[in-house]
Amino acid sequence: MMQKDQGRNVAQVLFELRGKIAYITFDHVAAHNAMTVAMYESLQSICQDIAKNSEIHIAIFRGAGGKSFVSGSDIAQFASFKNGEDGVRYEEAIHSYLNPLALLPIPTIAVIDGMAVGGGLAIATCCDFRIASLDAKFGVPIARTLGNCLYPGNIAWLAAHMGMNMVRRMLLLAEMISARELLTQGYLLATHHPDELTKEADALAERLLKLAPITQKASKLIMARIIANQLPDCEDLIRETYGSDDFRNGVASFLKGEPPVWTGK
Repeated sequence: MMQKDQGRNVAQVLFELRGKIAYITFDHVAAHNAMTVAMYESLQSICQDIAKNSEIHIAIFRGAGGKSFVSGSDIAQFASFKNGEDGVRYEEAIHSYLNPLALLPIPTIAVIDGMAVGGGLAIATCCDFRIASLDAKFGVPIARTLGNCLYPGNIAWLAAHMGMNMVRRMLLLAEMISARELLTQGYLLATHHPDELTKEADALAERLLKLAPITQKASKLIMARIIANQLPDCEDLIRETYGSDDFRNGVASFLKGEPPVWTGK
């Protein structure tokens, strides 16, 4: 599930370039690599820079620490939300942070060791290929934890990559889905022992480097535009959800470490 922000002063997104391959690491180990706003902004900036660099042909994304890819977002920020408009602005901001990743003109790989939850699931899904450890878990359990909702572009992206029925299980039932099931479903390209993930990610990158880059760019951006072309206006639903008593109570309960009580108001 999403995590309360801890150790904010060590929360960072690291970038390393080795030849034609960029390695991006989410480093907030104290909070299972939960994303702070500053981390989202760093991710956005890094992806914008990668898109401008013709020398970079592949990007690999991974969480630090070996136990989590990204466990979600910094929940403490929600305590300052006053009304539904704050929620609309937040969801639009998350979309703007992740859009440069989804629209990178090069193939991208998510290496998932542990949890990919909430914002982490969104980041992994923005990548073209996902390989995971055998025990990895995936989900968006906000119906059990916070009582908020997702931006329509986020849901559309999830549905396009794993199917609407799987997204229903994640959002309506708050289920966490195993790597084994998502491998069978096709969301994951492969699963490996944790010790093999680095080697397998590099092997996949080398395989991608041998193929036509302009064709890869055109193909992935055409698919992205098809998904984006189907988006409806859902601000009313986002505004209602983030303006609800349930959301305020969900955040307060989470930060206290207590189970929320939903009232439907």
